This record gives sequence, structure tokens and C-alpha cells, in this order.
Amino acid sequence: MTTPAFASGAAQSSFDPYACDEPGFSWWDRAAQPDEQEQGDHLLPPPNAAERLDIAIDPRDRRRLDLHAALTAAGIPPLPEDREAIDRLSALPADINIAVRRWIEHAA
Repeated sequence: MTTPAFASGAAQSSFDPYACDEPGFSWWDRAAQPDEQEQGDHLLPPPNAAERLDIAIDPRDRRRLDLHAALTAAGIPPLPEDREAIDRLSALPADINIAVRRWIEHAA
């Protein structure tokens, strides 16, 4: 990190990075205002529930996604070469998959 090189302390006192030319502007007043996010100024509109697709996820795919999420939440992001193992675990019955996820969560 580089620091600005000022020749004297007088030059530093004349440099104010927070200066504003707007009359009546106060940084304390600005800090008291809510953020733009709190005012409802969002980049994207909220999703419309009526426009959602009515597609059911296959139980095996759901177990695969849940297993990925459990591993990632435990700090063990799955590697690409782990895909076959995750696919095989996802093919097992739901109660076995739940037990595996529970073990991962308790181990974390």
C-alpha cells in the first residue's frame, strides 16, 4: 500500500477527502439516512410467484443437491472427481441419505 507523499503538514490539513461543495450538506445527516436497499431501490424486481415453473425435482436429484449442500456447508466442497461417489450415494434410499447428511452436519 502506498501513502501519499505530502511535503508538509499544512498540505495534509488542506486536503479533505470528505469535503462536499453542496450547501447545507452534513456527513452526519447523510449517515443517518437509510441505505438505498432499505428504501426499496433494488436492482432486480422481486420474483413473481405466479411465474414460477411447476416442475418437480426427481427425489434422486434432490438427495444429490442436499448432499452437495451439506458437504459445502461443512466446509468440504465436493471436487469434480467426487461426482460419481455423490451420484451413488444419491441413488441409495432417502433414509440412508438423511443419515449420511446428519453425520456430515454433526462432524462439522
